[in-house]
Amino acid sequence: MAKAKGTPANGRKTFVLDTNVLLHNSGAVTSFDDNKVVIPIQVLEELDRFKGRNDELGRNAREVIRTLDRVRRGGSLREGVNMESGGELRIVMRSEIRDDLPDMDRGVTDNHILGVAFALAKRGERVVFISKDINARVKADALGIVAEDYLKQQVNFESFYSGWREILASKELIDDFYKTKSLEIDKLKLDDPLSASEFVLLRDEVNPKHTAVAKHDHGNGQVVSLTSDFSTVWNISPRSVEQRMAIELLLDDRIKMVTLVGRAGTGKTLLAVAAGLDRVIKEHHYEKLLVSRPIMPMGKDIGYLPGAKEEKLTHWMQPIFDNLKYLMGGKKRVVDTTADKLVDSGLVVLEALTYIRGRSISGQFLVVDEAQNLTPHEIKTIVSRAGEDTKLVLTGDPYQIDNPYLDSASNGLVYAAERLKDSHLVGHMVMTKSERSNLASLAAERL
Repeated sequence: MAKAKGTPANGRKTFVLDTNVLLHNSGAVTSFDDNKVVIPIQVLEELDRFKGRNDELGRNAREVIRTLDRVRRGGSLREGVNMESGGELRIVMRSEIRDDLPDMDRGVTDNHILGVAFALAKRGERVVFISKDINARVKADALGIVAEDYLKQQVNFESFYSGWREILASKELIDDFYKTKSLEIDKLKLDDPLSASEFVLLRDEVNPKHTAVAKHDHGNGQVVSLTSDFSTVWNISPRSVEQRMAIELLLDDRIKMVTLVGRAGTGKTLLAVAAGLDRVIKEHHYEKLLVSRPIMPMGKDIGYLPGAKEEKLTHWMQPIFDNLKYLMGGKKRVVDTTADKLVDSGLVVLEALTYIRGRSISGQFLVVDEAQNLTPHEIKTIVSRAGEDTKLVLTGDPYQIDNPYLDSASNGLVYAAERLKDSHLVGHMVMTKSERSNLASLAAERL
């Protein structure tokens, strides 16, 4: 793994960083404790091409360059400079590896970066090549170089927090819960403590059909019954226990951020938009419903799409329009008109995520769809935009990621859910059952 844990018994490791690692996380330079960090000069040249961009990649490129500028005050980067972590940072020039470049296409920058790792390994250093590029790691392995992904901001997706758990209980305990609407947590005999807004499905150990759903009330050490008023949202009734739990989180104004994770057809985006309509139009709790999706990557403009900005957004936001039309009901012509009126009135705003950067969003119900395509830092940027009385909902499917340098364990959606699960301001739900159609459910399960 790329989480160096101190000095190995037989000497320090040498971590050679690929450009994409630094563009993914500008703090990677200082993330390897007391080991050696090597940056090939080709990486600096690639960063130079990114530094002028007004997006996440440009921001990271500039931050890395500023970090290098600070470090070089302590000595020569070519010779190696000691860092506060106890490690050493060094920049390797082309001339140092000219004779050691392996038999690969010399016109490919990635091969020159690999050549640095290859040359250092030949000289006896314990080299680990770090890259977000799978093919680069495969080539490194072919050269006999240890290659790893950058894992500092990854979570263990196999044990990813689901937002709820099932517990076997006696009939008497479940009946008592229905009578009192609450239970002391001590009576549940849990192996692990509950997270702040975690749900519990109590199932009768004798009669499995006898169940009860409860939510952790972190303030008084109890689990309590769900709010009956939250059983439907914008005339949409839940079709599964997961959807019922999700509705509870979406309509609870005490919870300021909700993460909904699930495969296609589980209803995560539909429920988020329905809750937004309910809280904005019916309850007047928020000023407007703002729905956004990342244009892959986040900072990429929509200029490549046809038409003016409004027409471009229509193409990109069509899945959100589909959800709006479904929620409004009725005949297609009437539905289209009603959905358009909501947008024209300003109660519903559809915006590309690239235009949210730098804004302070207050008094709004903000839904960010396809959040699995965002890095942890991009998610942090979005969350930091939320002002007073704003609710943020992040939805996405970690199994459908378009960002080439993210996966189910490293994307910002699952990272945020895992890191914030203990906060009473945040709720989370993993939705597994497809409710779109029988065919969609079959595809999710078997394809």
